[in-house]
Amino acid sequence: MRLMILAAALAAAWASAPAHAAQAYHAPRTAQGQPDLQGFWSSASLTDLEREPGAPLTFATRAEEDAFARRAAAAWAMGEAGGVGQGVSEWHPRFDFARVRGKLRTSWITWPADGRLPWRAEGLARYKAGLRDALAETADGPEARTTAERCLFGGLGSANPPMMNPPVGAAKQIVQTGGREGGEVAILSEMNHDVRIVRLGGRHLPPAVRPWMGDSVGHWEGETLVVETTNFHPQEGWRNAFLLSPGARVVERFTRTGPRELIYAFEVDDPATYTAVWKGEMPLLADAGPIYEYACHEGETDVAQILAASRRREAAQGASTPASR
Repeated sequence: MRLMILAAALAAAWASAPAHAAQAYHAPRTAQGQPDLQGFWSSASLTDLEREPGAPLTFATRAEEDAFARRAAAAWAMGEAGGVGQGVSEWHPRFDFARVRGKLRTSWITWPADGRLPWRAEGLARYKAGLRDALAETADGPEARTTAERCLFGGLGSANPPMMNPPVGAAKQIVQTGGREGGEVAILSEMNHDVRIVRLGGRHLPPAVRPWMGDSVGHWEGETLVVETTNFHPQEGWRNAFLLSPGARVVERFTRTGPRELIYAFEVDDPATYTAVWKGEMPLLADAGPIYEYACHEGETDVAQILAASRRREAAQGASTPASR
């Protein structure tokens, strides 16, 4: 009798299990036998890293999803048109919220459960200082401006691990070489045309060597490419939405879940900045390509104008002081 009850329970559980659990997707293989992640992908989405306070990660019904998306899209469009009055421009199209396993996602962060970054007090203070510096329009020289303004790497954390979704230039291209135990995986990000090279089966560089976008070493776990990145450059810590210290460790997982979808999961271990490891995931969707050149320095005048404006302000302040009269 017990066996009959157990068999019936197992049958019911199998029948109610989601289809993707019963039939896991197996990616096609490269000529070297690796799961094939190659091609053009896009992370474009209205979903942000953090969740609004009190909002759930997902909703129970489509009506709740639609209501949330309408409110958020209206707020986004208003912000885009702020000060201009012409609406969203043609080069900055409106995107939808991302979906993971069929559910609309209100944030990339999946842990902590509230969808908020678990800041240490000193980490949050450093982040706010970086935010003030980024918003300020003063500088003694170009070195004081942000790395994105200086075109040293892509803005908004679009290429540096963990990779975020920028509002424009969100395309990526993945190219693989070598076999399962060796070779490289190259990840090209449209913004700033940055290329990360993930070495497969290798060791990390010495601690004193700190390249832009960190030092990425990967290996395969079944269908998943697992990448560990350390040795971050000291100047790439501030990422607009969050902050990383040079001693941070980021683990990423790339898993192809269908012909046109790749799930990108990540976790950040940075005790100098956060009280706990935080985790997230986002979908990368197949894109037609190609990726056009992102000529960051071509016609770029922001830094020169900011510095010139700073000098004019200094001159005006000097002229207004009693000593100069």
